[in-house]
Amino acid sequence: MAAVRYTKGEQVAEVDILELEDGKFQGVVLITRNHGSSSKQSQHTVQVVSDTPAEALEEAKALAHRLLAN
Repeated sequence: MAAVRYTKGEQVAEVDILELEDGKFQGVVLITRNHGSSSKQSQHTVQVVSDTPAEALEEAKALAHRLLAN
């Protein structure tokens, strides 16, 4: 389940974080575009690795906003 969910028109961005093996965190965003009866998903990973879950979540939220703006 996503930590945060944003909707813009027919697009939904689900934001979450991953804990990496080294104890650091990385944000991920799943974008779903619904077009009538079909949907398309794409996953995006934040390039920055963070020391805390909160930092990783903030980075992922920022990425989601940028992706939905396009």
